[in-house]
Formats: sequence, C-alpha cells, structure tokens
Amino acid sequence: MSPIRRGWPTIVGAAVLVLGSQLTPVTARADPAPPPPAPPATGDANPNLLHNITYRASATGTSRGAVVAYKIDDNNVNSDQPTLLPGMTFEVNTVLKDPKNAGMTVSIQWPYGSNLHCEILVDDEIVAQADQFIAPRLFHPKDDPLYGTLQCGAPLDVPTPTP
Repeated sequence: MSPIRRGWPTIVGAAVLVLGSQLTPVTARADPAPPPPAPPATGDANPNLLHNITYRASATGTSRGAVVAYKIDDNNVNSDQPTLLPGMTFEVNTVLKDPKNAGMTVSIQWPYGSNLHCEILVDDEIVAQADQFIAPRLFHPKDDPLYGTLQCGAPLDVPTPTP
C-alpha cells in the first residue's frame, strides 16, 4: 500500500474527531453571573432606614448677618449664623428617615446684597439646589417679608406628622 493511501484513513479520522468535538454540547465551567443588585429602599418602603443628608450654603458678595436654617431631624429645625464670605461654604450633615423632608433656608440681613446658593444632598447625590441674587436695598421691603431669603428643598414651617 502506498504512503498516500495509508494516510487517508488517518486524515479522515482526525477530521471526524475535530468536527465531532465541535458539534457536541459541552457543559460550561464558568460560574453564572451574579444577579443585579437590588435597588436601594426608599424611606417609605423601609421606615427604619436612615438617609445621610448634607446641607451646603454659600454666598458671593457682602452677606453679613447670614442665617442658615435646616431640618436637623424629622421633627426639629436648627439654625446657624456662619460667616459666608466669597469662596467659603457652610456645610452640615445629619440623618433623616424621609429624605423628602430635607429643607433649608439661607438669609442675609438687608441692606446687603449677594448671590446666594444652596444644595441638599441625600446619600451623596444632589436632590435640590437653588440660586438667587439678592440686590442691596436701602429700605426693607414691606410687601415682601421673605426678601433676602433663599429656600431650598422642603419648607421648614410645615410640621411633620408623627406616627
């Protein structure tokens, strides 16, 4: 038998082995992908979950007599009198059960004027921010008792119902 005839059965056998191995199913050895993480629970879904709240306030201009009022917890409001000079930021952290109750106001004394800015972060994400220019005035406007005040987030004068 010639060497060419002897080689054909070997070549055909190798081809059948290669093709056969490609057509048969093989069990996967890799671990399956983990399930996607569950979305974070809201304050309504889990009433015991507390949220980190960060209040920030800043001003660019003359802002003497600044007062920053903010929700310190679900039932109380706190206030500070920071020095709000250009380039400085007032920041305070607290925790709330319901992040929808997070709110703050920033106010300055008249006759001063400034650009006021405030931000509220819930779990390190900005949920509310506001900017307002307060023009300097010679007299206190009687028809606008909130002149010089910037509100950000939920109003502070609305009481939170206690369960």
